[in-house]
Amino acid sequence: MRTLFSGEVNAAYGQIYVCSAYGHTLEDSFAGQRAGLCGGAVPGDLFLLTGTHTGSVPFAVELYETEPPLDADVWEDIVEVSFRPESNKIKLVEWDGGRYPLPLSETYRVRYHCRGMDEARGASRDVGEPVLDEYLLRFWPSPPAPDRVVKETSQAAAYWQEFARKQPPGLTAEERAEAERRVRDEEERIRLQQEMDDWGGHLPSDRLRNVRDKLRSVQGYPNGLIGLDAALVLAIDAAGPQEQRALARWAAHRACTTAGVSDIDWIARGLVELDRGERYSPPLDDPRRLRAAVLADEGVPRSHEGTPGLPQAAAFAALFDAAAADPLKAALDALLATAVTHGSAWRRLFAEVRRTFPATAVAPETTSDRQ
Repeated sequence: MRTLFSGEVNAAYGQIYVCSAYGHTLEDSFAGQRAGLCGGAVPGDLFLLTGTHTGSVPFAVELYETEPPLDADVWEDIVEVSFRPESNKIKLVEWDGGRYPLPLSETYRVRYHCRGMDEARGASRDVGEPVLDEYLLRFWPSPPAPDRVVKETSQAAAYWQEFARKQPPGLTAEERAEAERRVRDEEERIRLQQEMDDWGGHLPSDRLRNVRDKLRSVQGYPNGLIGLDAALVLAIDAAGPQEQRALARWAAHRACTTAGVSDIDWIARGLVELDRGERYSPPLDDPRRLRAAVLADEGVPRSHEGTPGLPQAAAFAALFDAAAADPLKAALDALLATAVTHGSAWRRLFAEVRRTFPATAVAPETTSDRQ
């Protein structure tokens, strides 16, 4: 035998729980049972009733390898139910949120022993005050079996036994599985509808789903390129890696030209390296060296504050983005940075993209085409 818990726990409204799922109502927990005091009708949960209304009660949890002794002469009220964990995080839970882990992993028979329920009924008790009622919960591996009343002595137990027998039967395992399936299907439908709304009525490919969270975020563009022109993003995805890489390089050139930095010697050299598929030479090979070069080079246009402005910062970002290993990410990030260099004229930029890269002008597939 192993003692999994021994101490005092706080009851509230005469309730304590064992939870591996989410917890359920009193009525659901006793649905279809004959035994009161321990509700086991909902898989993964036990709903335990106490005589004490509010406060601390002595409580123990024990685990046996085989069925333990009944000890009917020691305890006034005893009931049995079956218990199957719904997760590997099983806890003895107080009403106000206190939790005590219980290392349980099989299908068990549970025997709930109670003593002093009538004496404690409706009472409040603090730690250190005289004990009114006590409880013991014993687990042992066992296949599922109907609940049963082993011993009934107190009026409190009789009351809860009658309550349990008045509860209508709960869902069968098949009915519960079907209900859970319907909930999952509805959640998936809502998720897909939200995704379609984000993408202008179309579902993105798995490639776009994988790269979306990795795309560079830019201040002022909370939804990035998707928020500006989702159809163009879908078309760039469909265009394929060769076209994406070409678009990334084109965008970097356009960003540097628009920001007025393409004629600076080390930037011009970097654009040549980008076109050749070579690694950048200093200072473009390191963000810290690039920052130092930008601040030191008087040829970089400045804002009225004396620092490079937003178009220039976006152009440098486009250079880095265009060299990304993933061609789709490179194209989308570089194009967004280039859109920033164009400010409110980004629509004209996107129109030029579609003219320069005809594959991106193709309308995306409809949702029905993808199914």
